[in-house]
Amino acid sequence: MKTSANHVVSISYKLTEQGSDETVELVTGEDPFVFLLGSGNLLEAFERNLTGLEAGQTFDFILTSQEAYGDPDQEAIVKIPVDAFMIDGKFAEDLVVVGQPIRMQDQTGNPLVGMVIERGLEAVTIDFNHPMAGKALHFRGEVISIRQATEEELEHGHVHGPGGHHH
Repeated sequence: MKTSANHVVSISYKLTEQGSDETVELVTGEDPFVFLLGSGNLLEAFERNLTGLEAGQTFDFILTSQEAYGDPDQEAIVKIPVDAFMIDGKFAEDLVVVGQPIRMQDQTGNPLVGMVIERGLEAVTIDFNHPMAGKALHFRGEVISIRQATEEELEHGHVHGPGGHHH
């Protein structure tokens, strides 16, 4: 069986930035990444590179920054007044650390993760670009298993059961 749309595919992989050996993400066969191919939940180029493979087959491909998360957007780098980081009248020192990610919410309550770039007296500068924006992604791994998706999975557009509901 070769991977195609409407198959549930389990993979293990190592993600690095192109030209770097530093691991960005490592997914092992013991806890594989399980997804519904063709559901549109993943990067299109990622799915395209995993289409037509068989269980046990390895893959090694690079997504350009355009195929992945695009170029960094200057407008996603924002200055937020220090008042927003006050908890019980004190600045949240332990949450706002330069070079560390911080979890926040947008105006409608959607979770956002940004990188603290600078902490000034009046404002904190946070970069909400995807950490891999502007970078080419190098995926190396193996297809562990393939199965036909159930009717329910196809209706819902994601995997149910073991390994399912990963985001």
